[in-house]
Amino acid sequence: MIRSIKHAQEKSLHKRLKQAKTAIADLTRPRSGYKCITTLESFWSAVHDILKHYNVEGLLEINAQEEIIEHHRRRYRDKPAHIEIQQLLNVHVQDNEVALDTEIKRLGWRVYATNALTSKLSLHAAVLAYREEYIIERNFGRLKGKPLSLTPMYLQRDDHATGLIRLLTIGLRVLTLLEFVVRSQLSEAETDLAGLYAGNPKRRTKRPTSEAFLGSFSYICLVGIKEIDGISYHLTPLTALQQGILEWLGFSPATYTQLVESFS
Repeated sequence: MIRSIKHAQEKSLHKRLKQAKTAIADLTRPRSGYKCITTLESFWSAVHDILKHYNVEGLLEINAQEEIIEHHRRRYRDKPAHIEIQQLLNVHVQDNEVALDTEIKRLGWRVYATNALTSKLSLHAAVLAYREEYIIERNFGRLKGKPLSLTPMYLQRDDHATGLIRLLTIGLRVLTLLEFVVRSQLSEAETDLAGLYAGNPKRRTKRPTSEAFLGSFSYICLVGIKEIDGISYHLTPLTALQQGILEWLGFSPATYTQLVESFS
């Protein structure tokens, strides 16, 4: 078993505790459009639901007491003097330090199991391999989703299915390589890219995905116009973002502009 010192679970726990405290305080706090809870039975029922919702059962110490307040009302017009009784709840909420400390000590632990020999895979290497597992899983997700879309496969012959998988695997390698090259270049230059996200052109990123920067080329058109002397071609000019991506990939913009000459 290994315990990660840097983990987000403790931060999440404190966030849920804060949200639970706020929700409990709101039960007896006068608010417009909300009815305050004034009975212990209703209060504890609502508290139980709140603690269960935020998964912080046993981590808070909650004290609640009923309080009866008498308000003496003077005689007003035809209404005689009377005593108005108001029932309130005094609530005090604080962390259960012992239970909270015990819960925090349980966070960040992971169990690692492998059938590899210690001589081939040390504990340190096993932990690093596991933490890089998301990279492999992400590529499988790419293979099954857009833009490769391995599933569903409506193929009856095994050789066709094998061929399709091999072809899409090559496409996956291309996506991975393009992404690696651009991210490496951005990291070395200590810069980032902007304009990849629709609706948020100022958003910048140092780790763009292949799908994002390839999507920036989706509005390119090659138009052929038939004339008396032949066919003339027009190609959508590259934007500054597209030229920058080509440069990060190590390609010259001429690679793109030469398409017109090739067709001509």
